[in-house]
Amino acid sequence: MNDISNQPPLGEMERLTLAAREALTDNMVERLSMMGGNALELLDRLNDPNTSAAVHSLIDRLTELHKLGALDTVCDLAVMLHASRNALTDNMVERLSMFIESMINTVGNEAMGELAENTRLALEEAAQEAKAAAPSGGIMATLSMLSKPETQRNLAFLIAFSTKLQAYVHD
Repeated sequence: MNDISNQPPLGEMERLTLAAREALTDNMVERLSMMGGNALELLDRLNDPNTSAAVHSLIDRLTELHKLGALDTVCDLAVMLHASRNALTDNMVERLSMFIESMINTVGNEAMGELAENTRLALEEAAQEAKAAAPSGGIMATLSMLSKPETQRNLAFLIAFSTKLQAYVHD
């Protein structure tokens, strides 16, 4: 290093330049040149019309999300998705796929399809019959209807069905 005290007085800028030159090591110069090269490469890519348009569009969308207050929501969603992805183990994924396969096999079989179709048809026909029947009204007509064996069987069926359904729901 040179002894600055033996040299003639220098201006502020010259002293700063001299101090910077003496302080820089080869490693620092190499890192600065790499950083400058990377910055120029980035600027070159930003000069591409497609990249420039994409960056402008991204900035516009970020501004819009910020104005709506949705930027935090988007960030929270990204954090949640990342955490979910990290939390899923191979065992969990395997169990989830087995559950989905079981649901498809249960719901997707022919007997379930036939049951659904029969239920739909019965509901449609019952709705048409009820709509077509002329209401006779009054308590005597209701008592007369309740005295019929098919009405009593249907009420017994509905009561038994609702009781069994409640037992399954509350278990």
